[in-house]
Parts: sequence; C-alpha cells; structure tokens
Amino acid sequence: MRDPRLRLLPAWVVAPIALVFAHATSAAQTTPAPAGTLPMELDTIEVTAPAAETPATTSLGHSDTASEGTISAQQIEQQPRYRVGEILEAMPGLIITQHSGEGKANQYFLRGFDLDHGTDIAISLDDMPVNMRTHAHGQGYSDLNFIIPELLGDLQYSKGPYFAALGDFDTAGAVQMNYVDTLPHDLASVSLGTLGDYRGFAAMSRPWGAGNVLVAAEYAHTDGPWTIPDNFNKGNLVLRYSQGTAENGFSFTGAYMDDAFHATNQIPQRAVLSGQISPWDAIDPSDGGNSERYSLSAKYAATDDAGALKANVYAIGYRLNLWNDFDYFVTFPPPIGDQFKQADRRKIYGANVSYAIPAHPFGLDMTNTVGFQTRNDDIHVGLAETTAEVTRFTVRDDHVIESSAGLYVENRTKWLDKLRTITGLREDLYYGSDSSSLAANSGSLVRQITSPKGTVVVGPWYDTEFYSSVGQGFHSNDLRGAVTSVDALATELNQQQGNNTIVSQSKTPLLTRATGYEVGLRSEIVPGMKTSADVFVLDLDSEATFDGDEAGTTPGRPSRRVGFELNADYRVLAWLALDGSVAFTRARYTNADDGTADTEPGHPGNYIPGAAKIIASGSARLVDLDPWSAELRFRFFGRRPLIEDDSVTSRPTAMFDAQVGYRVTEHLQVRLDLFNLFNSKAHQIDYYYPSQLANETAPVYDIHYKPVEPLSARLSLNGTF
Repeated sequence: MRDPRLRLLPAWVVAPIALVFAHATSAAQTTPAPAGTLPMELDTIEVTAPAAETPATTSLGHSDTASEGTISAQQIEQQPRYRVGEILEAMPGLIITQHSGEGKANQYFLRGFDLDHGTDIAISLDDMPVNMRTHAHGQGYSDLNFIIPELLGDLQYSKGPYFAALGDFDTAGAVQMNYVDTLPHDLASVSLGTLGDYRGFAAMSRPWGAGNVLVAAEYAHTDGPWTIPDNFNKGNLVLRYSQGTAENGFSFTGAYMDDAFHATNQIPQRAVLSGQISPWDAIDPSDGGNSERYSLSAKYAATDDAGALKANVYAIGYRLNLWNDFDYFVTFPPPIGDQFKQADRRKIYGANVSYAIPAHPFGLDMTNTVGFQTRNDDIHVGLAETTAEVTRFTVRDDHVIESSAGLYVENRTKWLDKLRTITGLREDLYYGSDSSSLAANSGSLVRQITSPKGTVVVGPWYDTEFYSSVGQGFHSNDLRGAVTSVDALATELNQQQGNNTIVSQSKTPLLTRATGYEVGLRSEIVPGMKTSADVFVLDLDSEATFDGDEAGTTPGRPSRRVGFELNADYRVLAWLALDGSVAFTRARYTNADDGTADTEPGHPGNYIPGAAKIIASGSARLVDLDPWSAELRFRFFGRRPLIEDDSVTSRPTAMFDAQVGYRVTEHLQVRLDLFNLFNSKAHQIDYYYPSQLANETAPVYDIHYKPVEPLSARLSLNGTF
C-alpha cells in the first residue's frame, strides 16, 4: 500500500519549517554579520560572482593537479537546476541524471564511468561521507536530497586517485562540500513551477554566547510530467552552532531529512513505439519509495605556527524502502509481476583527524601531514519479492558489520621557485561480517590495500603551470558479494518449484584497485581567460558489481579509460563571463571476451556499457550587473554503448537551461528558471536488457529509457532580511 507520507509529511516535520519561515519573513532589518563570519555568497539578491574560482580557475601555485578546482558559492546560487543533485554538474565533465523517482539517488557519469549511484566518486559534506557502502540498491549510493543548496560555501572537486586524504570511492573523482557557519542576512524563498513543483525555504543565523547559531528549514514537492505524478515530498532541517573560523574554531551540526515518492522508472522503447504507453507512463504504477536521514557531526580546527590540527566526528542514521519493477514479467507471470523491495536500515559512526606540520630543512618550504580515518557501518539490508508493494516472500535478509581504518602520510615540498612535489602513501584496513538469512551466505573477512600517490608541479612560465600525477586508489564492493556462495534468488525459485538444487554464486573482491596517470596544465596566458587541460589514463582491476536487484554477483573484467579534458573561463566584458568544458574518454575492457557475460549473449566485445565518449558543458552569465542576474547553461551527454560490441547505443542528449533574476528592492528578488529551454525529446538515461510485457510470451531485449522533462518554468521570490 502506498506510504501515506506521499500525500502529506507529518506535522512535526512541517511545523518547524513553517515557524522558521514565518520568523525569517517577519524580520524588518538586516542583522550585521558577527566577527569571524564565513563569507556567504549564497545571498539570492546580491548576485555578484567574482572572476576568481570558477570551474577552470583555481589559482596558479595553489593547485595539486590540472583537473581539480573550486566552485564558488555565487556560481552554485546562480546555476539553473531542476533537481538538487545537479549542483554537482558545476564540476566540469560530470553529468547528473535520474532514472527513477526524485527521492532516489541520482545517476552519475564521469571520465568514461557510469558511476551508477556513486560507486566511483567520493562525495562528502562537512567531511562526513555521503556514499553508502553495502547498500540495498547500489554500492556507494549517494542521495543528495538532504542538502540545502543555500547553505553551501565553496565546492571543491578533484579527479583521479591522486590524493592521500581521500580513500574509498575516490577513483574517477571526488566532491567535497561544506556548509557555512553564518549568514550575512536571514533568507527566505518561495517558488512555484509548471510541473507541479513548489518549495518553501528559510534560514537565519544569530550570535549566541561566544559563537553563532544557524537554523534552516526546507519543504519541497515535485510531481513532474508523469501520468502518475512523482508526488515527491521532502522536508529538511539543519541546526548548527559554531565558534571561530575554519582555521581556528569548531562547529556542531544536526540535520534531518524525510521524504516519500512515487517512481516512474525507465520504460521499454517498444511499448512507446507501439502506442501501448506514452513516454510519461509507467509499466508498474506501484513503484516508489521513502527514506529518512539524520546526522550529528562536529568539526574542530586549530592552527598556529607549529602546525594545523583538523578533526571531525559524525553519527548518521539512515532508512530506505524502495519498490522497483524493471523487467515486469520475466520471472513471474501476470498479475504477479517482478516487483521487488529493497530495504536498508543503518547506523554509521566515523571520525577523521589530521595534523599538518610545516618544516624548513635545508631552507626548503615543506609541510608533512599525517591523518587517520575510521568508519563503522551497522547495516540491516533486505531484498523481497513483492506485488504492488505487498511482500510475497523474502529473498535474503542480512545483518552486515563493515568497519574500516585508514592511515595516510603526505609530504609537500617546494624544491625550487618553479618546482614542487606532493607525495603520499595511504594504508586501508577493512573488516566485514555478514549474518545472512541463508547460512551458506554468512561469513567474515579482513582485507588490506596500500595506495601510493605522487604529483610533480613545475612552473609557472608565461603564466602557465604544468602537472604530472600518478596514484592508486580503490572502491569497496558490496560485502555480501564478497562472502556469498549461493545465489539466493535462483535457489529460492528452485525450492518453490519443488527443486532443491542449490545454485552457486561466484564471489567478488571486497576492494577493487584503481591506478591513474595524468599530465596537464593550467594557464592564464590569455588576458581575461583561465584554462586547464589534462590527459589521463585510469585502470580498474575489475568492473565487478553486486546486483542489488537480485542480490547476485555480476562478474567483472579489468578495464582502461584514456581521455583528455579541456576547460576554460573567459571574462569577455566586465559584466559577461563565458565558461566551457569538453571531456573525451575511450573506455574499454582490457581482456578478451568470450561473450558469456555480455548484456546480450553472443555479442562479444570490449566496449563498457554506459561509458560516455563525450561530455561537454558551457554557460554564459551576467556578472556584477545589479539589479540583473542571468545565466544560459548548456550540457551535452554523448552517445554511450549499451552493449559490449557497441551494436546498440544511446542517443546523445543536448539541453539548454536558463535563469533570469531581477532585484526589485534591496530585500526582494524575482527569479525565473527555464528548464529544457528548446523542449528536447532526449533521454535522461538508456539501458539495454530483456523485459517481458503482460502481452508477451517471452523476454525481449530492448532499450529502456527515461525521457528528459519537457520545457518547464519555475518562478521564485527570494528575500533577505
């Protein structure tokens, strides 16, 4: 039965939002920012993005690689985005899509990786991990719906496994976000969109004792263009207390999110072409889900001439229920169907500490850093076969304990005026145990991995700096796949048919190593233009995955990705800035394929399904042209192979979004966002696999896709007080 929160969030969630919103809108004067306040460029009225710190503009002399960067808070605020996860598209070369309901984690694509829901990109907020390991739906599952964009400061991103402080999931790249401690103004915003979306948001900060308290609340609803609306309802609360600065101070943060949604999943192309359904329909109208996330975290920093100490601790509670039906009637005939439920309940506890010590041996400028990170996940994860969200039988139920500890050292040395190095070594130790409902799938293991890293930076000459990096990293795999020996679903189906045959299942490694190489440059030789370029190679020992849809291990082959990226930001006029990026990647398996593990048997090949060859983006934005703000944004998501021999491919997706804002008074801005400006009929995502409709007698291999939302608009009123 549909969760009642699809219709209305509980009063205890809505009431605090309403109270905060009422308080913010009742204020008549701006509160001066106290001393030590972090810069808060998210003010929705004063859109004054400076020339510094755009996707290609991390300053010369301060970057570790050619492919890292910083996105300013003003750029995040000014970016037109349909969903909160698209914040990360400010990172050049990264594409964010959605194949299901809005309450589900996004799909990520970067450097020739279909990152699924976060397997090969490490995402954190306030040094607290977002990625969920051994997750019910997908390894590294990263749902960003708990983030409130207006509270974000600068966003830092990096690509490749070259950073000693980054561990699990840092293979293709990483994104690190932080909330600000204080606001220069109280904020309030209401918005209304043409696809049944509306939102209310309010935030305020006040001096309290020796520090500052910040409180923010958000309620959002989205229906989308779907025949059965998404009916996505989300409530967010954030409470933060801080003292001092980011270098010398501390903060405590509590956050809570609750949501529920219907899910219009990807649909079979043949059903649309035959007229059986429209592009906005669903095959199984009962798919959906709900989730809850709450966290407490603390950060501390102390910096003096002797060194810099940074530490944080966190505790996260999480709950998720997902009902999905991707192949309809392949396993069970009508009216039963193949819907399944994935349930995840977990507690996460962790801590990070590092100490950086400056030194000057032989007159050299040097910094040595030692760091320690630990995390423990206590997970209850289950898979059940359902019909219209009613459980028919449980496939497996697991209690997983997954603990890890990582120790790293890093050395930064400036050898000459135009030569510096960054070298690091990381050691990670993992312990895992699984108590499964099927005794044969229970077990425990310990694994260790060592990851050396190094970068050489030379220059600048003629305002151009050169970088060369090499490093190893890793991502963890689902612990169930590392200890499982029996295919739980296949064995259960045999038993239901009176056959006691046990179907064996191969294991996957708990840790998969990645090795990366990169050379690049960053240049400001052209007046008003900042550019970066890099060429990279990334080898992955195995593309093995744990398939949460069937609780089964999918064998994987080693792979190699070779590519180049070019990014530029150009201040054409004092009030006009252009930026653009293009990334090309060749992604291939590196060993022979006998055709037995392909998307469709009998089609051997070395193409990696879902690996985009070209990703590009660009924008034109107004800068310092008060009272106006505006941005036109373009993104291109290139053709992807959907099968290993490249005989079936997706179509490319090209879209434009735009926003125009006008400051009516000192405290009020009107903003209009336009999405899919030219009403593209493209797809958000494409898959190729067999499914069976109710009127079919056998499974049919077909493209399954989710269309992009049609042209839509969102009007917002943003106030400061």
